[in-house]
Amino acid sequence: MTYAGKGRSTRARYGAGLGRQTATEARRRALIGALAQDPLATDAALAARFGVSVQTVRLDRLALGIPELRQRTMQVAERALGRVRALAAREMVGELIDLRLGVDGISRLTTSGDMAFARSGVIRGQFLYAQAESLALALIDADEVLTGTARLKFRRPVRVGEVLVARGSVLRPRAYQKFVVEVRTRVDDEEVFRGKFLVAVVGGESA
Repeated sequence: MTYAGKGRSTRARYGAGLGRQTATEARRRALIGALAQDPLATDAALAARFGVSVQTVRLDRLALGIPELRQRTMQVAERALGRVRALAAREMVGELIDLRLGVDGISRLTTSGDMAFARSGVIRGQFLYAQAESLALALIDADEVLTGTARLKFRRPVRVGEVLVARGSVLRPRAYQKFVVEVRTRVDDEEVFRGKFLVAVVGGESA
């Protein structure tokens, strides 16, 4: 009787172990999918998404061979920059994270004190504009692209230390070799800037 009880207890523990293993495997598969969609997701954000600790996410990443955020960002940025035709790497304002020529792209800019007004600590609007414009130009599959017109909306002040994530999309072509590109910039989940740019290919044709 005692032996049978121990057997049931052993089987229960074994079954629980299998359940935990299956849950871990499922979470790791979901982690791979989440990072494929958003390579910039932090360990903290992933932990909140899956309802586990940051340490668990780090262990999952190590088990899967997924590098930390800084290294992932560098890898993605290198691949994206290699596809840009309209700008040199040094001309990009912000770090280019993703790019599909003629479709969409993402850049990130970490703000610092030298970008801000001294008294208020508010980031000067020229930096939000420059990040958005350079992303809009980079999206066009041509060697020479210029901005014709731009419509801008500054939603709220940006403070030193906040990270600007700009997402650009080519909405539609306008006449010959002209394109409308919309860029929306967020800090976390809040939109702080929006711009719509009419850009034109100069001295050639886009691919």
